[in-house]
Amino acid sequence: MPNSASARKRLRQSLVRKARNHSIKSTVRGQVKKVRKAVAAGDVETSEAEFRVAVKRLDKAAARGIMHPNAAARTKSRLSKAIKAVKQG
Repeated sequence: MPNSASARKRLRQSLVRKARNHSIKSTVRGQVKKVRKAVAAGDVETSEAEFRVAVKRLDKAAARGIMHPNAAARTKSRLSKAIKAVKQG
């Protein structure tokens, strides 16, 4: 347990930030799942609409430092590639 007042405050801050980061990560993962589900079903329009939302959330998470920018870029790239594959065939 923290002993000083500043350490107690840091603990409170870290718990709030942890909860916020967890919530944002969960939302991003859920949105990515929606895109993958639409791609698996072969629904191009839905997958593209969900992809736009996913890109926005991934970029926001990367900008805030919740996830690494390269991880966000990699995820966007793979989702885009999957959507293009569905369009082709």
